[in-house]
Amino acid sequence: MKRRPLAIVMILFIIFLAACAGGENSTGEGVSVKDGSKKSLTVDLSADPVSLDPHAANDGTSLYVMNAMYDTLVAMNKDLEIEPALAESLEQIDDLVWEAKIRQGVKFHDGSELNAEVVKANLDRVRDPEVGSPLSFLFDMISTVKVIDDYTVQIETKFPFAALPSHLAHPGGHMISLEAIKKDYQQMEDGGEPFTYINENPIGTGYFKYDKRVNGEFVSLVKNEAYWGEQAKVDQVTFKTVPEDASRIAELRTGEADIIYPVNPNDVKQTNSNKGTAVHETESASMSYLGMNNSKEPFQDKRVRQAIAMAINKQELVDGVFAGVPLVANGPLASTVNGHSKNVEPLGYDLEKARELLEEAGYETGFSASILAYDRTTSDIAEYVQVQLEKIGIDVNIEQAEVGAYLEVTGNGSFDMFIGSWGTVTLDADYGLYPMFHSQNAGNAGNRSFFNHKQVDELLEKARQTSDEQERLQFYEEAQQIIVDEATIVPLYHSVLLAGLREEVKGFYQYPSSFPFLRDVEIK
Repeated sequence: MKRRPLAIVMILFIIFLAACAGGENSTGEGVSVKDGSKKSLTVDLSADPVSLDPHAANDGTSLYVMNAMYDTLVAMNKDLEIEPALAESLEQIDDLVWEAKIRQGVKFHDGSELNAEVVKANLDRVRDPEVGSPLSFLFDMISTVKVIDDYTVQIETKFPFAALPSHLAHPGGHMISLEAIKKDYQQMEDGGEPFTYINENPIGTGYFKYDKRVNGEFVSLVKNEAYWGEQAKVDQVTFKTVPEDASRIAELRTGEADIIYPVNPNDVKQTNSNKGTAVHETESASMSYLGMNNSKEPFQDKRVRQAIAMAINKQELVDGVFAGVPLVANGPLASTVNGHSKNVEPLGYDLEKARELLEEAGYETGFSASILAYDRTTSDIAEYVQVQLEKIGIDVNIEQAEVGAYLEVTGNGSFDMFIGSWGTVTLDADYGLYPMFHSQNAGNAGNRSFFNHKQVDELLEKARQTSDEQERLQFYEEAQQIIVDEATIVPLYHSVLLAGLREEVKGFYQYPSSFPFLRDVEIK
């Protein structure tokens, strides 16, 4: 296999993943025990979070950690329904105005109070172009946020937007302490970078609060004893950075870790056979895909992209590389997402047609290109793609990068192809399509293929603005078919979420978005 090192300057962000604290009564594994019940939880994750500022990062690892520290105005429950959280109510009072009544008596971890002014400051900051949040697309339909009284805000939108509650439930809607926001702005005025202060001083209202971190090793959270809702059942959670699959499995087996995520499909049998460990499976809202740089030759040519799509046997990939666990993706949306359509027709596997398309495009002798991967799973996919594309004359070199470098490169467009994934966190098609395929979101916001298609832009905008749900679904179906036909990316599969748990772990839940819900977890 051909590989070459990726030569890029990598911005190292501060990490987090936490370590269990030992107590007077220790298990011998550095875990404190009270009354026979373990009170600290260790979660091994595969990568470092990019940031602890909710407005700065949209990578899975960052969101896993932040979800335990912050709350949103409304939240998705285990029945996948939106319910009140920091807002006691959220009502649409006319086509363009939503009114939120803020829960009284809620305190941030710094002791400051949640009120309408704080909510306005958060929603203004995430949309502030001077801050440059990569999650601004979640709220770019908002025109103004008005404080009506101490505990009431009205959110005005530029057009009717039925999915606003789902967007407010996204981690990009996490509420940050007003004092922390002011200090981050002050740091910007002093010449510093946005997000730096809050990344280093994350202050939310969540059931856990920030304790400490060691860069590249862990972030530690402790129980928020003053939490406004139901208390967490453990006193501490530590998120550890353990990139190697085998190391995470080993730590789960020995009890050094209580939960690990993800588990590679090829390691499910081993994890289930180990004494005291098992794999927890959850249906997902994610898609893994082959990304191509649509702004760069030869990938600007639709025929080249279609040829690549037709050279990949998705079922063979799923069965041969991932033990048949994931589900083949015909389009960009998983069946768990509102807006998924069974009518989307994929480009089928057809090597002969793929060769014909390359010849039509002027590449009858093929060409050379690179593909970017960042871990075992993406490397396994890249190796399969490399073999398949060789059959149609495309010579592929695989480049390896750490997650931070990978995100930087795919965000700035200095690549040929990459293996990527996208989770539709809100379980609504707007989030699954608008950030990934609207030209306005090219780069870090989500459109890492740099796809630019006027008709798709128009369909996604119409779907955002219509109040007719059936019309909205029709727009999304049309957009999905164009996306597949244009082969801007190659949707490969929809994951089944695989988390490894010790048998002592009770109350674990994982959303289809892949976020773990740790409040109710206990170890017995």
